[in-house]
Order: sequence, then structure tokens, then C-alpha cells
Amino acid sequence: QVQLVESGGGLVQAGGSLRLSCAASGRTFSRYAMGWFRQAPGKERDFVAGISWNGGNTNYADSVKGRFTISRDSTKNTVYLQMNSLKPEDAAVYYCAAKFGYVSSSPHEYDYWGQGTQVTVSS
Repeated sequence: QVQLVESGGGLVQAGGSLRLSCAASGRTFSRYAMGWFRQAPGKERDFVAGISWNGGNTNYADSVKGRFTISRDSTKNTVYLQMNSLKPEDAAVYYCAAKFGYVSSSPHEYDYWGQGTQVTVSS
């Protein structure tokens, strides 16, 4: 069992930065691939970024490549999403998720989810 708690969301102006954190409980955190997803009102939950269990492989949605960076610190059981050059279209509730095996962009393949953190970007 893994419990995930996101933090770091907030209100930022367009062009600004935020760093989201996802703290995981459980001794087996290092065995999980981790993903960040986002969901805007009335829209589906979309993949943002993912990182393999050892941090050696990362994937990004085309819309955030070059602006967002996912990383993990297994000593702290935490995954981060550094978001730079934020745009109004990045506004959403951001969720972190965990799964065994390879990184996936499909939310249906993830086993554990956090409660989400709101990111608002003003223009």
C-alpha cells in the first residue's frame, strides 16, 4: 500500500514557476514508477510527466517538454515536478500517481493516487 500526498500548488503569474512535491509513504516507494497528471474542469485527466523507479527514464507530454522537469529523491520518498514558464493553459488540479513496472502515460494503469493540488496561472 502506498499513500501519496501532493503539495506546492498555488497561484502564479504566467511565466512564473512552481515546484510540486509528492510525498509517498511505504517502504517500497523506490520500486514504483511515478507519474504526474493534471485535470482541468470539464476535461479528462491528462498525463504530464513520468519517471521510472530508479529515475533513469523520464517521459513528458509534448505540451510541457522543455518547461517541466520531473525528479525523485528516494531517500525522502518524494517526487517533484518543477514547472517553469507557466502558461494559463497549465492551470489544473495536479495529481501524482504510482504504479509497478514501467512508466505509462495512461492514468488507468496507475494503482495509487494522491488527492491533488491546485495550480492556478493568471494571465
